[in-house]
Amino acid sequence: MSAPIVQGWCPGAHRPMMSGDGLVVRVRPRLARLSARQAIGLCELAERFGNGTIDLTNRANLQLRGVDERDHQPLLVELAALNLLDTEPGIEVRRNILVTPLYQAGDLTARLTLELIDRLAELPALPAKFGFAIDTGPKRLLASDSADIRLELGADGLILRADGCKTGRCVTEDDAINHVIALARWFAQTYTAETRRMARVTHALPQEWQGFAPGPVGEKLQPGPCELGALYGAAFGSLPARKLCELIEASGASALRVTPWRLILLEGGAAIPAPDFVTDGADPMMTTDACPGAPFCPQAQVETRDIARALARRIPGRLHVSGCAKGCAHMGPADITVVGNNGRFDLVKQGRAGDEPSQRGLDPKTLMTMDFT
Repeated sequence: MSAPIVQGWCPGAHRPMMSGDGLVVRVRPRLARLSARQAIGLCELAERFGNGTIDLTNRANLQLRGVDERDHQPLLVELAALNLLDTEPGIEVRRNILVTPLYQAGDLTARLTLELIDRLAELPALPAKFGFAIDTGPKRLLASDSADIRLELGADGLILRADGCKTGRCVTEDDAINHVIALARWFAQTYTAETRRMARVTHALPQEWQGFAPGPVGEKLQPGPCELGALYGAAFGSLPARKLCELIEASGASALRVTPWRLILLEGGAAIPAPDFVTDGADPMMTTDACPGAPFCPQAQVETRDIARALARRIPGRLHVSGCAKGCAHMGPADITVVGNNGRFDLVKQGRAGDEPSQRGLDPKTLMTMDFT
């Protein structure tokens, strides 16, 4: 099996990525939120220009897949009309911000995020996947999600924490973004080609950036009603555009919020039956990861999602079906990881897609008859 190609960057709207079924065009919602009008408009664009689905990413972004190269510029015009496009490609690349999804309009989380967005041009040149988390709710919800610089709350108030450090620096709302930019500049002067994420360089972090512990981690969100509306899950993070449009309208939602956990929050929406979405937190599809697989990804060596659906109810714990050893759908370890290899599957237990498998060359029929308990 040839080694998979690691791109080292993420697609955007201005700079899409070619996949097996066309361009992947990523939309980065500001404050992780689209108004109902924007969300319905994006659904229409997914059907008009893409393959009819919208993918949720683990950075709380939205992707259209299967876009023809000739349609890229007309799609950008439509995204701009929906106010879903940064006019400057350089700002789009820097706007890699995770936001705790349960914020209230105008609260601390919203204010800090909007100030950071307004000041993105002050950031130094950073690696493509470098990102920020504004996790300033009563309990941290983004602690396990990818970010290099984190704003959080602790017993001593607002804390700025470098990823990889257990403690951070006390800041105030007035100077928080100044310190975010200063820490980003320290990183820009410190990292190397081999250490392109904050957690790889925090051994050298000056003590002035440490010392204050963040607050407790909150429970994971689950599908169902919540204070702000209703949460729905998306199997494999894939949202059928037409069904999503119908759900937004039927629920009476005023907006859609995105999360990094394959959950959408319909702001102000009612929790109504939605057979095309996950509505039960115990559904095994909430703990099953699978990339698009072949033929949609040129590096995938197997079809993935039919296998994942068939295995999901037979696997105790987390299941990851990966088309290749990159493991894009789930970078962490899973109880069972099944990896495509020249049309067959390798099996990894309690590990990642790139780990040494315990069994190799399994065909789909063999997988379906194995005992994983």
